[in-house]
Amino acid sequence: MTDTALALALLVLAMAVVAGALAARRARLWRAGRAARVDWLDGLAALPKRYLVDVHHVVGRDPYAARMHALAAGGLLAGSALALAGLVPLLGNARLYWWIVALAFAAALAGGFMVGRRRLPVKPARLSGGRFQRLPLLLAAYAAGGFLVALDASLGGALRPFAFVGLALAAVGGIGLARQLDRGPMRHAFAGAAHLVAHPRPDRFEGKPATALAPLDLDAPRLGVATPADFTFNRLIGFDACIQCGRCETACPAFAAGQPLNPKRLIQDLAAAIQPNATNAAYAGSPYPNARPVAGIGGPDKPLVGTGAMIHPDTLWSCTTCRACVEECPMMIEHVDAIVDLRRFQTLELGALPVKAAPPLMELRYADEPGGRPLGARTDFAAGLTLPLMAAKGEADVLLWLGEGAYELRYGRTLRALITLLQKAGVDFAVLGAEERDCGDLARRLGDEATFQRLARDNIATLARYRFSRILTADPHALHALRNEYRAFGGAYEVVHHSAFLDELVAAGRLPVGALGGARVTYHDPCYLGRYNGEVDAPRRLLDRLGLERLEMERSGRRSMCCGGGGGAPVSDIEGERRIPDIRMGQASATGAAIVAVACPQCSAMLEGVTGARPDVADIAELVLMAVEAAPAAARAETLA
Repeated sequence: MTDTALALALLVLAMAVVAGALAARRARLWRAGRAARVDWLDGLAALPKRYLVDVHHVVGRDPYAARMHALAAGGLLAGSALALAGLVPLLGNARLYWWIVALAFAAALAGGFMVGRRRLPVKPARLSGGRFQRLPLLLAAYAAGGFLVALDASLGGALRPFAFVGLALAAVGGIGLARQLDRGPMRHAFAGAAHLVAHPRPDRFEGKPATALAPLDLDAPRLGVATPADFTFNRLIGFDACIQCGRCETACPAFAAGQPLNPKRLIQDLAAAIQPNATNAAYAGSPYPNARPVAGIGGPDKPLVGTGAMIHPDTLWSCTTCRACVEECPMMIEHVDAIVDLRRFQTLELGALPVKAAPPLMELRYADEPGGRPLGARTDFAAGLTLPLMAAKGEADVLLWLGEGAYELRYGRTLRALITLLQKAGVDFAVLGAEERDCGDLARRLGDEATFQRLARDNIATLARYRFSRILTADPHALHALRNEYRAFGGAYEVVHHSAFLDELVAAGRLPVGALGGARVTYHDPCYLGRYNGEVDAPRRLLDRLGLERLEMERSGRRSMCCGGGGGAPVSDIEGERRIPDIRMGQASATGAAIVAVACPQCSAMLEGVTGARPDVADIAELVLMAVEAAPAAARAETLA
């Protein structure tokens, strides 16, 4: 073993000591957060799979980034671990062993150059600068130095002068990397692993739809989150796990529309606020668009939201809760959970809602409906149709949940089409009528957990009075609440979206359909159906059964762009530079489709509100009804032929 190889091994040991001390200091900050139930043994056992499969599944969406990360991170860890293991005489004295060490550092060097190539000479807008710009230089110095030292050792000291140069490079780069573990980019490596082990939603790694918000204890001394210390400790770890890759930024509809929200900046503000006497001055990424002025100061026990804090209230209320940021995050950070927790404090403790959002919540509290309309008027859209009531029947195979949109003329057309199809297919169904309250989705997303929980319990009590096999709804927000969020309050139901149900009926031959002339259609995935509940295939299968030429938008499926109608955004009405539905309709128009197929009342309202030349908007139920009505004509034409 050469003296420079021995020195390299000792350098790695010193780096580990420095990194360990800084990691311990950071971990002490996390302890300011509230306790959380974490299965540490299960998390540690699952870490390799979570990192190598779940994380890299997201990283792999950008092939260049995936290769870069595999080489840089894999080579760095392997080279360092192998160099340290060289202290064992049996390994350190084997020249072949140092060839392996050299190969590992060569991989890290290639990864370092890829990092530099992506950032230099021009950095993409979504990537942060500052300390991140020094990262490729430190990586390259450490990896090149380690490579030269290991290469010299593999040759028995034949490159001794180069080995000393390499040792110097490795020392500069290695110590520089270790020092970045507290507040620089390398913090992500330590915090990222801890976050994957103690993740607040471990079911995400098991392929389960872990998207329901956690219920709030309404008897707690403080409702919601006001300070960093109000978050659980594993949420604080998650904020530190952010690598500032900017994928959430490019996916965020509010950011694209120029509203004062950048999910990357938000997470960095939350991470910075953990530090005593915190400031956001070190952030070197894209700002909040049209940022509202704030003091930019904080601390573990200082307010997070307000003009004298880190985050302006308008930033919170810009979010549509679409989870596009969560879907794109390679570190599985839960941005939306944090935003809703902050909203809960603003709403329940301070009553600090956007002006236009207060009246709907007030109506929900006292009328069980955000428009203050009579519950019995929910079925007015069905005038002229036979609409069986559950109260009269007592039981039915299918309970049709109408949803909030039933009061609106546009969505009423969708429901009329759906009911007509159910009757044509001979489905045994009924509705609650005046017994159906709002599902509470709007209240929960705006932070009014108390109203949501009351509505949930009241609806569950109503549903308990009747017998049914499934709940059917054309509203993905109601579907999500009934299917996922009511479970915490004792309401476990099989809930199906109308696109999946109609697909079943058509496939079974209960709804004969005729081709719609090959019209060009593009399908807009509702966030609460696709991302929240993973249903992206059934609507497409159904459209294909109708003989339509289906075109995909650039953003589709689980990576679809929001219409702007979720999370209470339409009533929060935070001003930006553009409207989110205008952006989405532009993406639809770019496909050349004549029709945008939708499957959500809020999507219908938002996209139909787009002015100017654009494709027509039609709910899937309306298209199916058109195809069913076309079927007899098609059959007659075949007979004549």
